[in-house]
Amino acid sequence: MISSVRGEVLAIALDHAVIEVGGVGLAVRTTPATLAELRRGETARLWTTLVVREDSLTLFGFATAPGKELFELVQSVSGVGPKIALALLAVLDPDELQRALSTGDTAALCRAPGIGKKGAERLVLELKDKVGTAGPSTPAVNGSGGSAGPAAPVTAWRPQVTDALLGLGFTVKQADDAVAAVAAQDEPAAASGDVAVLLRRSLALLGRNR
Repeated sequence: MISSVRGEVLAIALDHAVIEVGGVGLAVRTTPATLAELRRGETARLWTTLVVREDSLTLFGFATAPGKELFELVQSVSGVGPKIALALLAVLDPDELQRALSTGDTAALCRAPGIGKKGAERLVLELKDKVGTAGPSTPAVNGSGGSAGPAAPVTAWRPQVTDALLGLGFTVKQADDAVAAVAAQDEPAAASGDVAVLLRRSLALLGRNR
């Protein structure tokens, strides 16, 4: 089990970062919020969990240990795999997810793609007594905050953000509508073409509309 990685950030994509550890570049899948804190060329540390499948080995990383623990915990519920677990943590930060589970806030859980009312109720039923009251989490990612690197060209951000939303489990219509709404409502961000910022805005909009 690879519990954490620490090394230079070699590359940052929409759904993963490549971190060099001992001369080996490890692709680590993570949330948009965590990716936004990373910087190419800087050292970062992520708490990780390795998901093993017959045809793949996928490393998932998180800025905090509670994020990793929640990622693993929600997968103990039937029907919840790594994709849905990551989507939950993309829409809700670890404190929000812990709070939603402990208080039975199914509406908050339903904001994540792939989680319907019954699924949210099952998560609460099985995990409510396994999580405590949420407190502040201390990030393990180094960096000063902001975007995940140089801004993308204005003409490129729309398909990139749409693809990232589809990868998180949203439908084509949901992704297209969110991208169009963000472009119309936040002209400065749209003009900058900052993919990380625009992806977070799209996720926030989709969460409000569910």
